[in-house]
Amino acid sequence: MECNPPDPVQPSIITVAVVEDDESVREVLTSWIQKAEGFACVGQYADAESAVVRMVDCKPSVALVDINLPGLSGIECVRRLKLLLPETQFVMVTVYEDSAHIFDALAAGATGYLLKRTTREALIMALRDVHAGGSPMTSNIARKVVQALQQSKPGVKAAAELSKRENELLALLAQGYLYKEIAGLMNIRLPTVNSFVRRIYEKLHVRSRTQAAALYADLPGRHD
Repeated sequence: MECNPPDPVQPSIITVAVVEDDESVREVLTSWIQKAEGFACVGQYADAESAVVRMVDCKPSVALVDINLPGLSGIECVRRLKLLLPETQFVMVTVYEDSAHIFDALAAGATGYLLKRTTREALIMALRDVHAGGSPMTSNIARKVVQALQQSKPGVKAAAELSKRENELLALLAQGYLYKEIAGLMNIRLPTVNSFVRRIYEKLHVRSRTQAAALYADLPGRHD
């Protein structure tokens, strides 16, 4: 679907784009949005590649993105689009409920995380919420986030030992950047990035990017 921006004289309209490979699901989401007062669906995309190329012309207020897309994943789609559309809020709409997918999506730039069984009323409410500055999540997803953070608390004490450069690298890691991209942004070699990551994991007592991202927002030595 090509970009269909709303009438410019209607600034109060919440514009939404949908990235979903299942045509029937995409049509349902689009119909819900179009029928909701104060909303306009300005773009539909069946894959991440199309969304990355064409969504920049729509500049939607909110984008609903499925995780399990053909080709590039929905998480990678969000990571790339967030750099191009920093003002757009991204909400994952998926069947995945595991912590790894949740934290990978949030680290990539998603602001909300909803399950596909979410009702029409709850979805529209979530879109209004994220547009107003909230971070909507299906209740059991929010519980998983809280539990993961609580379980990780003991490792936070070690965060005070992180150096400024380690905090800088951790911030990029939490945002979903690839190691080679971090190397370029920090002007260091890839092996150095690997060494930094190992030291960060040891100090925070974590074993993966998702666990590090879960701790990042609560680090006492954080450098934004």
